[in-house]
Amino acid sequence: MLSRLFAPKVKVSAHCDLPCGVYDPAQARIEAESVKAVQEKYQANEDAHFRARATIIKEQRAELAKHHVSVLWSDYFKPPHFEKYPQLHQLINDTLKALSAAKASTDPKTGEKALELIAEIDRIFWETKKA
Repeated sequence: MLSRLFAPKVKVSAHCDLPCGVYDPAQARIEAESVKAVQEKYQANEDAHFRARATIIKEQRAELAKHHVSVLWSDYFKPPHFEKYPQLHQLINDTLKALSAAKASTDPKTGEKALELIAEIDRIFWETKKA
C-alpha cells in the first residue's frame, strides 16, 4: 500500500545535471587563450620575477581549462554523443594532454595546439545542441 502511495507518478529524464545552458566550451577556450597569451608575454620579457609570475598564472589557467574540458566530458556529453562522434573520447583525451603540455611549457605553440583541439570540441558541442 505504501509503495503505491510513494511510487513516482511521472518518469522524468534530463540530458544533463542542470539545464544545458550551464555548459559551454567557451570557458575552456577563454582559459586556453589566456595560457597562450601568457606564454607569448613570457617569451617577450626577460625579467625573472615577471617570468615567475607568468609561469604561475599560465599553470593556473591551464588547470582551469582542463577542468572545463573534463566537466564537458563527464557531465555534458552522453552515450548518444559518443556514438555519433566516435572520435570524441580521443579528442578530449588529446585536448587534456595538450593542455598539460601547455601547462608545462612556455612555448606558445603548445597553447595554440590546445586551442585547436578545443575548437574541435566546440564544433561538436554546438552540433549536439542543435539536435
